[in-house]
Amino acid sequence: MSILAYDLGASSGRVLLGELTDSRIVVEEIHRFSNDPVKVGERLHWDLLRLYHEVQQGLLKAKHMRVNPSSLAIDSWAVDFGLIGKTGELLGNPYHYRDWHTHGVMEEIQERQGKDFIFQRTGIQFLTFNTIYQLAAMRNASSPLLEQAKHFLMIPDLLRYFLTGEMYNEFSNATSTQLYNPLQQKWDDELLSGINIPRSWFGEVLEPGNVAGTIRSSVMTDLGIGAIPVIAVAEHDTGSAVAAVPALEHSFAYLSCGTWSLMGTETAQPVINDDTLRFNFTNEGGVGRTYRLLKNIMGLWILQEARREWERQGYSYSFPELVHMAEQAPAFTSLIDPDDELFLHAGDMKTRIRQYCRNTGQPLPETPGEITRCVLESLALKYRYILELTEQVSGQRFNGLHMVGGGIQNRLLCQWTANSIQKPVWAGPAEASAIGNLAVQWMTQGKFADIWEARRVIADSISVEEYEPAESEAWEDAYGQFRRVRDFLYIKDVE
Repeated sequence: MSILAYDLGASSGRVLLGELTDSRIVVEEIHRFSNDPVKVGERLHWDLLRLYHEVQQGLLKAKHMRVNPSSLAIDSWAVDFGLIGKTGELLGNPYHYRDWHTHGVMEEIQERQGKDFIFQRTGIQFLTFNTIYQLAAMRNASSPLLEQAKHFLMIPDLLRYFLTGEMYNEFSNATSTQLYNPLQQKWDDELLSGINIPRSWFGEVLEPGNVAGTIRSSVMTDLGIGAIPVIAVAEHDTGSAVAAVPALEHSFAYLSCGTWSLMGTETAQPVINDDTLRFNFTNEGGVGRTYRLLKNIMGLWILQEARREWERQGYSYSFPELVHMAEQAPAFTSLIDPDDELFLHAGDMKTRIRQYCRNTGQPLPETPGEITRCVLESLALKYRYILELTEQVSGQRFNGLHMVGGGIQNRLLCQWTANSIQKPVWAGPAEASAIGNLAVQWMTQGKFADIWEARRVIADSISVEEYEPAESEAWEDAYGQFRRVRDFLYIKDVE
C-alpha cells in the first residue's frame, strides 16, 4: 500500500510516493514545485494558497497514476504561521521568517521578560525570527489581524486544516515557537501573556504519529478522490530528517544540510542549563517525545543567495560549476562566520562576504570560485566548532557525523566536513525529511514498532556514502584561523 509525503522546503516542495516492499523502502518523486516568497511593499510573505494548490496537484498526480494512498502527511520549515478568524478563513498571508518586521523585537522581549526566564521555560535557541518575536512584532505594529484572530496554526497545520477542516498544532513545530514549555508539556501561559497574545488561540498539540483527520468531502469531490487519512508526523522538516538518520547506535550526531544546516544529537529530555543557554542551543521536539539538542547554522543559503545575485547580473552558474571553480581557487584565503547577522537576510552576498573579510583584515574574495570556496570552507569549519560544542553540552563523544538532506549532493562539502572534524562522515539519505515523514506514517500504521526499527530499515534501503578525513594538518591550521577570525569580531563587539 502506497503513502504520500509532502516535504516543503524554503525554496521548493516535493511529493514522494512511498512503498514498503520486502522490508525495503521504495520512493518515487511524483511532483516537484518551486516555493517562492512574494514581496509586497516592504513585507515578505509566503504564497500559502499557491502551496495548497500544489498539495492538491500532488493528489491529482497520484490519482492519475491509479494510486490510492492509504495516508498522507506534510512537513515544512518551522516558526512561520497563519491566523484563522471566526469564520474559519485565513487572515492575510503568512510572513516569511526573513522579513524585517521582527528587527529589534527579540532584544525588547528579552529585556522585558528576561533571557534566562524565556530559555528556562522553553529551551529554545534565540533567533530573531522565532514565532514569539513575530507575534510580538505584530502586536507592536497594532496589526488588525490580531483583533480578528481566533486560532493559531503553523504552516503544516494550515495545509492540514485546508485539507481536513480539523485544527491541531503538532508537537515538533510547536516546540520551535519559543512559546511551548517542554517541562510542563503545554503552551506557556506566562510567555503568551508577556506578549499579550490570547492562550485560547493555541489548540491541542498532537504528537507525531497521530491521525489528524481525513480529507474533507469537498476536496474529495473537487479532485475526484476517496477518503485519505492525514497523519501528523514530525512536521518540522528537521524533525522528520532526524527521524530518517540511518543510525544504528543510540548516541549519534547529525547534520541536516540544506538551505539551513542543523547540527546536534537526539536526547530523551530537553537539556536546559547554563551551557545550553550560553552557547544558544535549542531543544526541539522529535518523534517519540525525544528532543533534538541542536544548533541552527546559516547553511547553503549564503551560496544560494550569491548564485541568485550572479543570475541577476546575467551570469548563470550551476551548483556543480561553482563547486568545480571552488576546487580551483586557493585554499583558506578568506573565512567567514556563516552565522554572522550580515548573512541572515536576502541581498548581495558577494558584497557582504567582502565586507566581513574587510572587517576582519582578510583578503577580499573576488571571483565566483573564490566566493564559493570561502563559503564552503567556512561551513565545514563551523561544523567542527558546533560538533565540539554539541559534545560538550550533551556529555557524549561521537565517532563520526551523519549528514542528511539535499546538501549532501555537494560531495566537496561532505569531504571538507570530514577533513574539518577529522572524523568519518556518513552521507545519506538526501531526501531525509520526506523519508522520515514516510517512516512515521508507517509507524502509525503498525508497519514499524518504533523509530529504531524504522531507522534499521532506512539503513538497509538507501546507499550511504562514507567520507574519510584527510589533510589533517592543513585543516587543523585552518580551524585555528577560523577561530581567530570569529573571535576577532566577537571581542570587537564586546568592546
